[in-house]
Formats: sequence, structure tokens, C-alpha cells
Amino acid sequence: MRLPPDAADTTALVEVVRITALRPGGGASCPGEVVAHWAGSEITEAFAAVTALPEGGQHRCGFSPGWGMRAYESSLDLLLFEAAFCFRCHEVRMHGPAVPPALATQFFDAEAPQAQALLELLRSSAAHG
Repeated sequence: MRLPPDAADTTALVEVVRITALRPGGGASCPGEVVAHWAGSEITEAFAAVTALPEGGQHRCGFSPGWGMRAYESSLDLLLFEAAFCFRCHEVRMHGPAVPPALATQFFDAEAPQAQALLELLRSSAAHG
């Protein structure tokens, strides 16, 4: 899976979001509870886990993401991008000023060990957040 260009260099903080619902009207952002904050090496680990996701095909579930990441630049005022992960339909939707259109919707193999490792990273951060 691909992240926005320069994501690793420009991200200073990542919020881990346990998504509770889709935004009414199909808006881009998914609301939920921020369960953890990552900085420094935690961001490096998380982005490595995301970019390790193998490509996969689309599965139909209606896109019901359970987890998201919001990446902020160093002033913490500018959201660079948000990624919402649906492990049922194997889809990631990203939006934000750093996201080129080609990366807005991507599909991954949610059954792959890399995807399961990312899911465990998200879940464990919520437990320790």
C-alpha cells in the first residue's frame, strides 16, 4: 500500500482512531474516539506496517471501517491525511491535502500476516493508549 508522498518526513503526530460510524452524507472523515497518539519511532513503525500491506482485491461489505489514523504536521494544526481501514472489504480510504487522487482508495489483502500485524498494532495501542 502507498502512503502520501513525504508522509514519513512531514508527520509529527498520528492519532489512532477507533471509528464509530461513517460520517452522514458520505463525508470523507470518519468520526470516532482517539485511543492513542504516536510520535517518533511509533510513527515509523506504523507507516512501515501500512506500506507493508500487500495489494488485494475489493470485497463488498459497504465500507465499514473500524480503525483510522490521522497524521498531523509539526505545528499539529494541519491534518496531512486521514486513512480509514476496513478489514472486511479490504479497503483503505484516504483524504487530506497530502493525498493525491490516485491514493484515495486502495485495496489490501486483509488476511495477509502484514494486515493482521497492523490490526494488532492498532488494537494494542488502544489497549495501552
